[in-house]
Amino acid sequence: MTLEQIKEILPTLENVEFQLENGTFVPEHFHVTEVGQITKNFIDCGGTIRNEKVVNFQLWNADDYEHRLKPGKLLNIIQLSEEKLGIENAEIEVEYQAETIGKFDLDFNGKSFVLKNKTTACLAEDACGIPSQKQKVNLSELNNTCCTPNSGCC
Repeated sequence: MTLEQIKEILPTLENVEFQLENGTFVPEHFHVTEVGQITKNFIDCGGTIRNEKVVNFQLWNADDYEHRLKPGKLLNIIQLSEEKLGIENAEIEVEYQAETIGKFDLDFNGKSFVLKNKTTACLAEDACGIPSQKQKVNLSELNNTCCTPNSGCC
């Protein structure tokens, strides 16, 4: 989900809810402690220089059980970050702490924002020698006329 997409969704909501992909909800008294833009410059294992930008939201739980972030307030925080920091439209990455700080992609299921699990990947599989996925075929689907019963090949 991009920053522009969340800005379109927020005015249609009564409450801001975040949910982990496993169905667990982020406690409703969470705070958005940061909104920013992260730029990552790196070289992949194939030697290609890469540049990525994401908009970063950091969610935090406190013992502030009376706190509820309303959609208008989050929209104001986003607009302020765009104005003061020059944040551009990009994919949103959410930081949220469980056992350690996790980074999640963001999606929307029609009611709640969903923190989608991220995975690592090799960006240069062709240069690294990573074999491509072999196609899985059932032996019964092979058209092997050589070794049929009574063919004399065995």
